[in-house]
Amino acid sequence: MTDIAARLAHVEARLAYEIDVVAAAAAVDSGRAILVDTRKLASWEHGHIAGALHLPTTTIDDRLGELPRDRTLIVYGWGPGCNGATGTARTLLAAGLDVRELLGGYEYWVRNGFAVEVDGVVTRNVPDPLVTAEG
Repeated sequence: MTDIAARLAHVEARLAYEIDVVAAAAAVDSGRAILVDTRKLASWEHGHIAGALHLPTTTIDDRLGELPRDRTLIVYGWGPGCNGATGTARTLLAAGLDVRELLGGYEYWVRNGFAVEVDGVVTRNVPDPLVTAEG
């Protein structure tokens, strides 16, 4: 395989596996997917995507049976600098589940103005024009 072909295969694989927040929101709204927060409890309580399932990496093995097998699981962590969602994705994929990883994680969900929940209250931030086409 040429170097260009290898890079192209890598990019194609990323596009098939990773999902941006706009596409993720559409997949969740359509009922095709569910968002899965992989962060620690303190992070979840700080704020999480409204409607997400909390599945910290430390509880995956005990909770595999609870996860829906009829929808795509979109895993996320704090943001681009966090790879907790990647480890969770590996475990879930190995268990035969359909998984994608949210690009930008919780940070970019919030920055795009999508619904978040803190203490049972759902809010939306004003979209950041640096990450949206609305600016």
